[in-house]
Amino acid sequence: MGSNNLPTSPEVYLLPLNDAGHPDVPGGYIYLPPPTKPAYVVRFAIEGTSSICREGTLWVNVPKAGATFDRHAFHGYSLHPDFTQTILIDVPIHYAGAFAFYTTYTPLPDFSSVQAASPQPTKTETFYFDVSPKLTVNGTDLPIDSLSIFSVISKLMGEYPRDWERHLRGIGQREYNMVHFTPLMQRGSSNSPYSMYDQLTFDPACFPNGEDDVAAMITSMEENHGLLGLTDVVWNHTANNSNWLEEHPEAGYNIETAPWLEAALELDNALLQYGTDLAKYGLPTELKSADDLQRVMDGMKPHCLDLVNIWEYYVVKVSRDAQAAVDAWMAGITAADSQVDGAKDWSLSQKVDFLRSNALTGANEFAGRFDRRIDPHIAAALLTSVFGHGTSDGQEAALEAITQWLKALNVPFYREYDADVAVVKQQVRDRVRYLRLDDDGPKLGPIDKNHAFIESYFTRLPLNETTKAHNSKALSLVNNGWVWAANAMKDNAGSSSRAYLRREVIVWGDCVKLRYGKKPDDNPYLWEFMTRYTRLMAKYFAGFRIDNCHSTPLHVAEYLLDQARDVRPDLAVFAELFTGDEKMDYVFVKRLGLSALIREAMQAWSTQEVSRLVHMHSGRPIGSFEIDKHSTGKKLEASFSAPNGVNGSLSSATETVRNIRQSPVHALFMDCTHDNEVPAQKRDARDTLPNAALVNMCACATGSVMGYDEIYPKLIDLVHEPRLYHSSFSDHEVKVGAGRGGIGRIKKLLNRIHTYMGRHGYDETFIHHEGEYITVHRMHPQTRKGYFTVAHTAFPGYGDGHGTLTPVHLAGTTAKLIGSWKLEVNASESTKKAALEDKHYLKGLPSSVSDLSGVAVHVKEDETVITMPSHFPPGSVALFETSIPAAEHSEGLDRYVTSGASQAFADCSLVDLNFIMYRSEPEERDGSNGKEGVYTLPGHGSLAYAGLQGWWSCLRDVVRYNKLGHPICNHLREGTWAMDYIVGRLDRMSEDQVYTSLLKPAKWLRSRFDAIKKVPTFLRPRYFALIVQTAYDAAWARGMDLFNDDVRNGQGFVQSLAMVSVQMTGYMHSASLNPFSSVPSMAAGLPHFSSSWARCWGRDIFISLRGLYLATGRYSDAYNHIMAFASVLKHGMIPNLLSDGKLPRFNSRDSIWFFLQALQDYTKMAPNGVDLLKETVARRFLPYDDTYFEFDDPRAYSQKSTIEEIIQEALQRHATGLSFREANAGPNLDMQMKDEGFNIEIHVDWKTGIIFGGNQSNCGTWMDKMGESDKAGSRGVPGTPRDGAPVEITGLLASTLAWVADLHEQGLYQFGGVKASTGKFVSFKEWALTLQENFERCYYIPANADEDGSYDVNSAVVNRRGIYKDLYRSGKEYEDYQLRPNFPIAMTVAPQLFTMKKALGALEMTDKYLRGPTGMATLDPSDLKYRPYYVNSEDSSDFSTSKGRNYHQGPEWIWPIGFFLRAFLKFDLMRKSTQAQKTEAFQQITRRLEGCKVAIRESPWAGLAELTQKNGEFCGDSSPTQAWSAGCLLDLFYDAREFARSE
Repeated sequence: MGSNNLPTSPEVYLLPLNDAGHPDVPGGYIYLPPPTKPAYVVRFAIEGTSSICREGTLWVNVPKAGATFDRHAFHGYSLHPDFTQTILIDVPIHYAGAFAFYTTYTPLPDFSSVQAASPQPTKTETFYFDVSPKLTVNGTDLPIDSLSIFSVISKLMGEYPRDWERHLRGIGQREYNMVHFTPLMQRGSSNSPYSMYDQLTFDPACFPNGEDDVAAMITSMEENHGLLGLTDVVWNHTANNSNWLEEHPEAGYNIETAPWLEAALELDNALLQYGTDLAKYGLPTELKSADDLQRVMDGMKPHCLDLVNIWEYYVVKVSRDAQAAVDAWMAGITAADSQVDGAKDWSLSQKVDFLRSNALTGANEFAGRFDRRIDPHIAAALLTSVFGHGTSDGQEAALEAITQWLKALNVPFYREYDADVAVVKQQVRDRVRYLRLDDDGPKLGPIDKNHAFIESYFTRLPLNETTKAHNSKALSLVNNGWVWAANAMKDNAGSSSRAYLRREVIVWGDCVKLRYGKKPDDNPYLWEFMTRYTRLMAKYFAGFRIDNCHSTPLHVAEYLLDQARDVRPDLAVFAELFTGDEKMDYVFVKRLGLSALIREAMQAWSTQEVSRLVHMHSGRPIGSFEIDKHSTGKKLEASFSAPNGVNGSLSSATETVRNIRQSPVHALFMDCTHDNEVPAQKRDARDTLPNAALVNMCACATGSVMGYDEIYPKLIDLVHEPRLYHSSFSDHEVKVGAGRGGIGRIKKLLNRIHTYMGRHGYDETFIHHEGEYITVHRMHPQTRKGYFTVAHTAFPGYGDGHGTLTPVHLAGTTAKLIGSWKLEVNASESTKKAALEDKHYLKGLPSSVSDLSGVAVHVKEDETVITMPSHFPPGSVALFETSIPAAEHSEGLDRYVTSGASQAFADCSLVDLNFIMYRSEPEERDGSNGKEGVYTLPGHGSLAYAGLQGWWSCLRDVVRYNKLGHPICNHLREGTWAMDYIVGRLDRMSEDQVYTSLLKPAKWLRSRFDAIKKVPTFLRPRYFALIVQTAYDAAWARGMDLFNDDVRNGQGFVQSLAMVSVQMTGYMHSASLNPFSSVPSMAAGLPHFSSSWARCWGRDIFISLRGLYLATGRYSDAYNHIMAFASVLKHGMIPNLLSDGKLPRFNSRDSIWFFLQALQDYTKMAPNGVDLLKETVARRFLPYDDTYFEFDDPRAYSQKSTIEEIIQEALQRHATGLSFREANAGPNLDMQMKDEGFNIEIHVDWKTGIIFGGNQSNCGTWMDKMGESDKAGSRGVPGTPRDGAPVEITGLLASTLAWVADLHEQGLYQFGGVKASTGKFVSFKEWALTLQENFERCYYIPANADEDGSYDVNSAVVNRRGIYKDLYRSGKEYEDYQLRPNFPIAMTVAPQLFTMKKALGALEMTDKYLRGPTGMATLDPSDLKYRPYYVNSEDSSDFSTSKGRNYHQGPEWIWPIGFFLRAFLKFDLMRKSTQAQKTEAFQQITRRLEGCKVAIRESPWAGLAELTQKNGEFCGDSSPTQAWSAGCLLDLFYDAREFARSE
């Protein structure tokens, strides 16, 4: 956890919740540090209109300061939806423990054009986060990972204070800081510490004065020895002779409280009796061989199992139930007649299945013999269906039939019984063999009253005056035990388990299993009694070890821990979990707030396995990435007082925002426990020292057990061992160094270093395994100071060792030898025997620790080489102190490389940021005259961008998931080329007069990279990532400063979309907005549409402009692009391709209408935007003249027009009609197009007001793919000609007419109309009205064919109804009727054309059939032309797809989803009246944005692609980031803000 010093700035732990309310945290486990003063906060971040915000409330049971924790007391935070914001809720953390949160909300209904019923309110699952306790001793903080725990078997400590104080002094002298005690309470008859007679009475043998002695001991431990206390708590069972059981047998499982155990009890009794009667049956009573065992097992069936008739618990009693059914049939008492119609014709199996499904009761519990029975009334109904109503004549036949049916019903029950008996036999065989015959078993000897044939599963309470008051069924109580590979969440003695019947429990005969039930009311005495016990333990002990936590009911453990934490809030809780399932471990850890799980080094059977365990518990690798961000001047949300959890004011305080780091379950790693065989048994006694050293180098809590340091020869039998502890370290002063009597003197040093590293956050480690050697290097992530250990392990067969350790090279590191030692142990049989036969004390083997000389430390300029001496035998360790001089920066290297970035980027413009952050390969080549491109990483490939985004896109997941083996890390270790590239390109470009603001960022980056070039190469990836992320964040923040408030205060998705405007806008040598000067221009997409003629597309720019420029506050950029395209107006059109204005191409019929829409948007959104109409622009071509000439012709730019005149010229030219052939037509202009495709024809049908144009050989709208394949015969045949009247052009026309008509009425636009081709003057208002009157008649396809007569519809061609046509009167009639995503464009800009009901229905159809995860399918999947996979390189004979001709015939394009969602929101809101209904409309939008949010978050291009294949599948030929894809979604958010403002 690191040091717990008070924070110098407010700390925030960011906890984002996804749309489903789940925590978006790597790994899902949330582990937080101890509480601080002032309190740090957990900041829940919830997207403003995620699904959980619909009538949503976040519920958290974190108590406020001074309040008592109540697990069931949740504080609610209302989630007030806000489409454009992220809801932030700050919850201060004042206490340690396990805290829960969940969300209640009303699920979002599916969208429907008709009003649908709202779903019922629901809640998410409950999630947890754990807060570590704050432990202190004598004023010193002890983070969990700094604990050095010493475990003792309490009953072997002797008497307090005489013996205990000696041992505690010795433990404290060895610099352990916590002592773990096995249970200190009065023990039961077995004398096991874990079989407690009385949970409320301390062991009088250890503590003559009872609780007073314990209180004195704890005080002495803390004040005199620097030790905290940790005790076992046992909640599962009590001693089988606990006196209180006689008064309260309901505390256990007996036949009265658990009737399903009756069969298990009868079997237990029978097996015990069988063991007693073995001699009577002539069977062996002492098993000496497998044959003896077989004879006994063969006798078990006839002499035991057959006598007890356990099968009666499985089956129905045929005679009883058959007669009852016939009696009911005769009496006419039946049920369920309707279910048995036709049963006369059923087969036997059908009748049996009916009875099993409908009439069988008691199927799942063994509540008694023949407890399974058939409901006679339901069986009578079956008889009635088969035989008719009951008559005496049919009685015999009915009885015979039902008897047959019930016998058949019993067949699977008998099989069930046979299967269980087979398990019983195997379990008994295995257990008896282990107890009597196996070499690793206890070999109990003769079967007699002291050692019964089997271990009884039940404790039989004595019959006395107390127990006589109870039902006799209550006096046999189930003993506790464990089951191999059992489900930890299942009660093995519960009604759904047969573990006791099947003899699957490894039972502890001295312990009665406690029965809590589901709540305190189920067993009041037990809950109250165990609560008193738990609170007593918490009164004195700083920590608990939950014994058998995996078999403790979770709700019981939660309740009792709550009681304990009420007494001691900062309670450390450890547990042993044997669930066998890591996911299940997490369940216990999260819900109980476990500080650590106990892990054991002595489980390892080889050096390799030791290395694996050490690696598992060693913390993060050295050089790990830092994920925390330090933010200055940001909001410190105080959500308790804010209505929706968002504080509206900025705080001047600096806060540190920390991402919640992926965390494994923390460990308490023991070198040995009282359950493990010691090194002298399992390995080589000499391994005691290296094993201890390796464990203590781990970045987690560590521990040992009494006897380990002393080198006891054998595992202590904690039940039967009568002797007391002996330790030389308890009787003498312990000084670090060599000596006899064990490893305690070296352990003192190891504990000191371990605690120091844990307290100060040394959490990075490197482990190396080489043969018999393991080396561990652990260091601090900032100071880079550390400790290095070499351990020569000792396993059987190692002798004096096999080979030496290869010299260790510590790059960039200095090392100082602290000491090296070897352990020698006399482990001869005679010395073991002498130690084991001591009558009074437990003693260790004779041993000595000696200093070792000859360790060579050669400190060089760039490394330290450590060479071990030839004599460094198994059982040896060497310990070094290390540091990295290059990391010892005056400010601290971490602080230095992350400081000053904001100032360095403070003068950058958005165009500067385009170069700093982005630049695709063509752009970078353009800017460097072809010399430089994007960076190529060996083993990875080329980065998306040359700028910081390219690097961060590569590093993002590398940092988040600590992927130190990624190619970028290897590349950085190998050299400094990446750093030189980043600085070099900024240096080069800063020499350009338009990029002088790059000087400061270049200087900042150079100085930081220079600082880290000196650090060891293994640290370069970490520091490189820190610098890049810091620079990236500073550049991003600068971008936010330059955007408007809507972006700056918007949610992250909006900010990411806004940064696409920075991606797309920059200087290019090969592309500008005019032919005479370099002006930043917008790329249509990167990298495909980034340079030269392919960069500036009129259509793309003006579809994108509203979102990327106007909605973000980039008004001057919008102005520049508007003026540039206005200047090249010709034929009443703007060019499809600008080409700097030098070679503009006029072949797109829709571009002018998107241009006019953008002009309209500018006048409404930009400050004083309407003034634009009076701005003048020099004309590239002459007004109202179709003559083409070059840009350097004297006529070029010789005349000027106002924007108002530009608008009028465009409208007038269309009103009059256009007919021209493209300038320079022919293969040099377009090698794919047929000759007739160069002819442009546009006219107005003045009957409808609709503009028509195009032909079948050109494609003048955005769906502009021309056929290119000679093989397929598609060259010159457009994939989607879309001639006639495309619906979106009609909508854009209507929008423009309404706009200019309004401007004219306000006196802001001098022209009132146009002169039609007929010569008649038509006002804008008149034209707009004509259009509106005819629109739905021309475009709508009614949902009901009966209405076709009211519309211009050819019923025979209709494919889908209830939609709007894509085209009107095109060259191929069926193309008119295709469902495409274009009509929502018209809906968005000209909603007045649409009837709300029809519009909603069409939107519903589009949502259902066209919307994909991120974009909109360009064609209805039911259409015969639907081809959803675009592969431009395909050169096949397929006319539809060859050379990508299906570009717009099914692939899902992103930009149309912006218009679709805008229309969806607009029309959905029209029908909504209440605030809740309107919120639902926004939430429907949010749900449909999830794919885009994921896409922009995960894309290395940090943008939204041009298109995807079907269902959002990746399209390799798509531009990976496209201007309009982002711009159209920014439009959506702008609309949403406007809707909100209008409210």
